[in-house]
Amino acid sequence: MDKSLKEDLINMNTLLEKAKNCSFDFLENINAISTYPDRSNVYSPAQLNKIGLGGENTLEEFMQRFYKGIVSSGGSRYFGFVTGGATPAALMGDWLVSAFDQNATACDHSSAAKIEEEAINLLKQLFGLPEQFSGAFVTGATMANFVGLAIGRQWVANQLGIHLSLDGLYAIPPIQIVSATPHSSILKGMSMLGMGRNHMHYIPTIDKREAIDIVALENYLKQLNGEPCIVVANAGTVNTVDFDDLKQIGELKKKYNFFLHVDGAFGGFASCSEKYSHFIEGMEEADSITIDAHKWLNVPYDSAMQFTKHPQLQLQVFQNNAVYLGDISETPDYVHLVPENSRRLRALPAWFTIKAYGKNGYQDIVERNCELAQLLSEKINESNNFKLLSITRLNVVCFTIHLDEHTITLENIQQFLDLVNADGGAFFTQTVYKGKPGIRAAISNWRTEEKDIEIAWTVLNRAYNTYVKAIV
Repeated sequence: MDKSLKEDLINMNTLLEKAKNCSFDFLENINAISTYPDRSNVYSPAQLNKIGLGGENTLEEFMQRFYKGIVSSGGSRYFGFVTGGATPAALMGDWLVSAFDQNATACDHSSAAKIEEEAINLLKQLFGLPEQFSGAFVTGATMANFVGLAIGRQWVANQLGIHLSLDGLYAIPPIQIVSATPHSSILKGMSMLGMGRNHMHYIPTIDKREAIDIVALENYLKQLNGEPCIVVANAGTVNTVDFDDLKQIGELKKKYNFFLHVDGAFGGFASCSEKYSHFIEGMEEADSITIDAHKWLNVPYDSAMQFTKHPQLQLQVFQNNAVYLGDISETPDYVHLVPENSRRLRALPAWFTIKAYGKNGYQDIVERNCELAQLLSEKINESNNFKLLSITRLNVVCFTIHLDEHTITLENIQQFLDLVNADGGAFFTQTVYKGKPGIRAAISNWRTEEKDIEIAWTVLNRAYNTYVKAIV
């Protein structure tokens, strides 16, 4: 055995204690750590060592060269994208995942698959999904959307009498994909599945909203004359958390021939609160659903869930036939249901946090985050420096800067956000809403409190004053 490896094995407890101390130092100071990396920190690539440094010296090198570039993306003022944090219980589970190092593939090789099965059932209860849905963990919403679209693609082919997973796309005409405001990961999934980004058919939205116009959708479905298609509905758009009317779309399924995929990456968590659950009424009518765990469930990256009513179609797409895996049983192993063969036990952090905090705990997180989003919206409404681009429904605030006699451009927004994010006190990302360049504040971290909104508001206004002086 290599000398360094042997020494590290002997000193495993000491090494893990040092890693624990590094983790504790970061977590205890997370809200004081910058939300943005120091651009002046220049990295020069290292050369591969002939003789290894050993664990302790490698940790020291990491701390010297890279630690200062680790940002507080799991902290309370990281409002870019839709980024959750990691609850204490989720972190416990995640540490154990690495220590146990289980391959969550086969049902009878360890308890890993049973943990995943139970976590999925608990999540179905959290989201109010009927028993007929099956589910599995994947790496994120992109892969969950990929799985849902893959099942939809197989469904369409079966409607045409073709076994697509055997015969490929060469045997069928282009598949119609229909949506109003799809997330970019839907288009990425279409590209990966060979259906092509250009085959997305965009349905008009309701005036001044991102939600689909149901009349326009029905008119399009009529024109297909029974030809099968995939409808991608939004349960929370990324810009404004707008929701398609899932109940009405479900009614259309009784009249028209389509597969319904619902992208509820973070909007699906509206089900955790009676105050907001009306947004996702009708989600149970979906054929497949995406929900992201490393967003509002607040588990560490990377983790998401895909749910479907069509496990047999899912099996047709993803089955992995190999002698060493044995025969496929009535309850297929996860290796036959998702893209990955080897799988991290990413269900364990989710199981830990759901068991630790329960339905009430997640209701509290969702409602607190939404109240804070409303607080930020009120500040923007009362301000001369900023203005809302949309109403705030849940946890995302979509707004822009106000400049007298200026038409705001993406360049303005990027220059302004460079100032905001360089401050390190809060992090935001840019967007475009209905042709207007703007800013998104996504509040989805269990740590975020009113004081964080106050700090972020100070950062925004300080950057605004600096920016106005620079362009006048």
